[in-house]
Formats: sequence, C-alpha cells, structure tokens
Amino acid sequence: MTSKTFIQPLDRVAIALMLLLSLLIGFIIFQGDVVSPRVRNFTWQNQQIGADDIAFSLTFSRPMDTKSVEDNLKIEPPLAGKFSWAGRRMVYTLLTPAPYGTNYKVQLQQAKDKFAQKEANNKVIQPFVGNFRTRDRVIVYIGANPEEQGQLILYNLTQEQKKILTPKDLTVMDFKPFPDGEKILFSARTANNQDLLSAQLYTVTTGIAGKSDTKPEAAAKVDLILDNKDYQNLKFDLSPDGETIVVQRGNKNNPGDFGLWYLPTTVDKSSPKPTPQRLQSQPGGDFMITPDSKAVAVAQGQGAAILPLQQDASKPLDFLPQFGLVQAFAKDGSQAAMVKFNTDYTRDLFLVTNQGVQKPLVKTTGSIIDCQFDPASPTLYCLLTQLITQAEYVEQPYLVAIDLKTGQQRPLLVLPVDQRNVEMSLSPDGLGLLFDQVVPQADNVPAPANSLKTDDGEAIATSSLWLMPLLPIADAAVTTIKPEKLPLIGFHPRWLP
Repeated sequence: MTSKTFIQPLDRVAIALMLLLSLLIGFIIFQGDVVSPRVRNFTWQNQQIGADDIAFSLTFSRPMDTKSVEDNLKIEPPLAGKFSWAGRRMVYTLLTPAPYGTNYKVQLQQAKDKFAQKEANNKVIQPFVGNFRTRDRVIVYIGANPEEQGQLILYNLTQEQKKILTPKDLTVMDFKPFPDGEKILFSARTANNQDLLSAQLYTVTTGIAGKSDTKPEAAAKVDLILDNKDYQNLKFDLSPDGETIVVQRGNKNNPGDFGLWYLPTTVDKSSPKPTPQRLQSQPGGDFMITPDSKAVAVAQGQGAAILPLQQDASKPLDFLPQFGLVQAFAKDGSQAAMVKFNTDYTRDLFLVTNQGVQKPLVKTTGSIIDCQFDPASPTLYCLLTQLITQAEYVEQPYLVAIDLKTGQQRPLLVLPVDQRNVEMSLSPDGLGLLFDQVVPQADNVPAPANSLKTDDGEAIATSSLWLMPLLPIADAAVTTIKPEKLPLIGFHPRWLP
C-alpha cells in the first residue's frame, strides 16, 4: 500500500507568501537603504519658552553627518549657540537667552545621512520646519494714579494690554513674581489702614500660562497666604524655584521678638493654608534666598551669614564677616555682589565667587541701592548714588553697567537729585532695564489720608515708568541710547519671568 502526500490549500498559500517575502527581501537588499533621514522629534515644537530654557534638541531617524546638519540648520531670527551630539540626538545650546516677544522658525534642509558618502548616493534629509516662540514682554507695577492707586497692575508690552490684578480695598506694598509667571506673591494692607506694619501676604493669578500646553487660571484670583493676627509681616522673599517663602516677622505682643520664618507655597489638600515655621537663628537684617532655594543669606551682626532653610539654622553654612549685605546673586549661584560698609561711611561693592575670589568693583560715598546680574553677558547693572553735599546729605542716583571681567564701568543714566526713591528691574532676556521716577508729595501740600508711601515713609504724589533698551552696542554709541517713558503711572516695576 503506497501513501501519497497531498498539499493542502493552506500550505499553498503559506509557500506563496514565503516566496513573495523572499523576493521582496532580495529586492531591498539589491536596492540598498533608500529610506531618507528625517527629524523625529523637536523638543520646542510649538512651545512657549522663557529665559530658563537654554537648549533644544533634534532627534533623527538615522545617524547623521554632523557637519552637514550644523552647516544647514537655520534659525530665524538668528540665535547664537553651540552644538553637541549624542548618537542620533543633536542639542543646540543658546549662548544668551532668546529675546522675549518673538516667534522663531527652525529649518533644516540638505543635511546628509552619515553613510551617504560611503554608499555613493545623494540621500538628504526630508525638509524640516519647526516653530517656537518666547514669552511676551510683561511688566508688573503698583498703580499711582487715583483710579488705580495701590493696585497691582500687569502690562503686556508685546500686546499693549493692561490688567488690574488686585481689588481697590487692598493697597499693595511689595511683590515677587513666581518663576512660571502664573502667580504673584504680594504683601498688602487694607486701603483704609495707614499702618505700614499691618501687611498680610497674598497670591494673585496673572492669567498667563507658564507653559504653552497648560491652560492658565483666570487673572485676578486673590488668595490669603499669611495673616497678621499675632505677628507683623515686615519683609519677605520668594525662592527662585517658587516653592518657599521666607518672611521677617515681629511678635505683636513682644516687640523684641522678631526673626525669620519660612513656609511652603504649596500645601496638602487636607490643609487649608501653609503653616509658617520659625528659623532658629540669631535676629538679622536684610535677607535674600540663595539661587538653589535651599538657604538664605542674612545680614547678621558684623557680617553676612548663609543659613540653611530648616528649623535649626543656628549653625550657618558660611559666614562672611567682612561684608554687611548680599546685594545680588548670579542665577547659577557661582558669584554674588556684596556690600562692605567702611568706617569712613563709604561703601564698597565686591564681586565674590564660590571659588573664594573677592574682587572690588565700586566705591561710593552714597548708597548701593540695587544690583542685578545680566543673564546674557558678564555684566552687573547697578543703581547707585553719589553724595553731592555732606551738610544736607543730598545724593545723586545713577545707573551703571560694570564689566565683571575687566572691572570697567559704563555710565548709563544720571537721574535727578530729588529722585532718590528709584527702583530698577532687569528684563529676563537682558535686553531692557525698567525703572521708576517717584515724585514725592510737596512739603507745603498736606498728603491725603490714604496716600501711597515709599519704603522710607515718604508720601508719593505720582510716579512714571521708564524703559531703557540694553542692546549689544559699541561704547561710542552708548550716548545714543535713551530711556523711553512708558504711558503708565506707577512705581515699584518688575518684569515677569
């Protein structure tokens, strides 16, 4: 008996498919790799970025010829930067923050595959176009005209739009924007209360999205953060990461009991509001949270102490006996501008680095009001005063830019003698300097009962805001740069991050 092997219909289909696949594989091998390289991912695609965003990356589908990519990548408007590679991923790091209020286009064409030359083909990348934008140029200030007196006001310079953030029944005294720009921390007293020591701490929403993929809260939503029931809230600071508030407080029932307290900005859902905790340390004067948000620099005794942000801060992390005040920190924490008070009543400004370098920058017979590090260059912008007359102690305020490499000073603007209550703010992209010019109430005119006051208690009649461009210009052209008076009446201006 003989057996016969019968091929079933299903077997015929399987054999036919295997033959077809074998032919296709052979054809592909014969043809070689014909897949064109392309950009798989662009990290800033349709994103809104700020000054803290310093690098984007492109991820490719295939290994690329790095020189052809670098030669053909175009950014409009141009942004200077440097390239780095990790396999198929290219990173472009900006040398300076991207200017605010600008739309950007990233294009890549004619870039070649890494193996294109070896395989003797002209395979180039699929044309790529990406888009991103920077945040709008936005400032915040305290209104000084009768209709907006004491209210916190946001003005979008890019869109020329104004928003009043706080109600009329609160008089804002000081404020600090959160790093994402979505909220502002501020101190305020009730409008009918002239007691400058009655401030409470609040937050208010700006209506601006910190990230383009999130929907912002509506503007002008005010929340109480810290009341003044048992303690007076004197000064405060917000950490660079936006997660901690440090407040200088005084006990209402014991005037000699004052010190620093800290509290988180976010709380558990089970807790109605954050609970402040006291720093166990010696009393101090002016203070500033360090760039890493983990410590606070305090004027203490005859020097400046760096205290950890925890309950037991009795042991400073560092103490600098020769300096009485930390004026400013660089964003990366590598250097600080510090003030030395001399026995002859002059003041010295020093650049102090984390490597132990102490470099003198300025000596003045007047005051060192404020200094801010430029994020785009090794420059320190300072608001100083020079003593004009000793008898009446009249000071002349002026703005100066200091080159931190050479120590060279570049005068920017001399302000009127009667404008000592000046405050300045450097834009996050380093391209604009904002300052106010407060006009005090005349001595022979009685101040209204609810008038605004400066930090030293002087009544404010009115105030104007000014914007000075800080473009990269030659020294010879400095005199051509003039500040522009903004169509706003207010004081204490600050840029939104």
